[in-house]
Amino acid sequence: MTFSAFSRAGGTHIALAAIAMLAAIAILPGIAPLYTLINVTLYMSMGVFALSLALLWGYGGILCFGQSAFFGLGAYAYAIAAINFGDTTLAAVFAILIPALFAAGLGYFLFYGRLSDVYLGVITLTVTLILFKLINSTGGDAWRIGEARLGGFNGIPNTPLLTMPFSGIPLSPAQMFTLAAILLFATYALCKVLIVTRFGRAVIAVRENEMRAELLGYNAKRLKLAVFVISAGIAGLAGLLFANSVFVSPTMFSLSMAAQVLIWVVVGGLGTLFGPVAACFALQMATAALGKLGLVDPNIVLGLVLIVFVAFVPGGVQPALAALYSRIATPMRRSHTLEEVAR
Repeated sequence: MTFSAFSRAGGTHIALAAIAMLAAIAILPGIAPLYTLINVTLYMSMGVFALSLALLWGYGGILCFGQSAFFGLGAYAYAIAAINFGDTTLAAVFAILIPALFAAGLGYFLFYGRLSDVYLGVITLTVTLILFKLINSTGGDAWRIGEARLGGFNGIPNTPLLTMPFSGIPLSPAQMFTLAAILLFATYALCKVLIVTRFGRAVIAVRENEMRAELLGYNAKRLKLAVFVISAGIAGLAGLLFANSVFVSPTMFSLSMAAQVLIWVVVGGLGTLFGPVAACFALQMATAALGKLGLVDPNIVLGLVLIVFVAFVPGGVQPALAALYSRIATPMRRSHTLEEVAR
């Protein structure tokens, strides 16, 4: 990361995120009970998942209803590779590579076929539901890849935990928490820097006006495919972390999972990165609390939250707070300037 790229990407924001990550790593494992540590690790995995769609939809302008397909593929690729190879180092690479390759094949037909946004959304959602149905139907002993049984709706509960590279020693919950925090920060920083590079600016130009961008010499199809593949790789990384927090199951491909990530991005703020991550954490904690109370279905609450934000806060929380701060700060700056002139 060059200094100029760091500055353009909002070096202060990245630095603050780094401080928050280091503080969490230093403090939380020593004071939090085990279940809290595992839950926060789970939330961090979903935060990486939220970043994958925040980049694709917010900056690439590609509304993918099937982002959970790459999320689930990453988890299953990791579990199957880890069981067969007996080591999780190469399996972790597969968790990112397989969703990216799948996205490259799917995206080629979507973007080079010049499908409209509506058809793209329908096809990606259909692919997710097909994978969900397919994985649910793999319950027999015949459904296996090498030594790994797919398990049908039961999933793969014996998913191997990540180990120290080439050592076979599993990571402890505290070490897994530390790794998840580092990867969440690294993904956030990567996305922040990516959007200010020449590639990122070209992607945003295509989002704003595809025809004009092509007239200026940019290959819109190639740019869309590239950001689609990158977001799929990030979703696969999230699947890897999720598989080590819970276990691999077909629910990762489900419609509810596909809807949740859309809600996080809408609530956090389309065209932002921190907002969707913050919304992801807040809404997951809220739904967990509602689930414990048992008074109302958390999915109904999520639906109401989505309706409220679409109707009254369409820009999302982060842009709304930024606008509010600007309204408050601007008169204060003017008053301070007038006082200095009067002196």
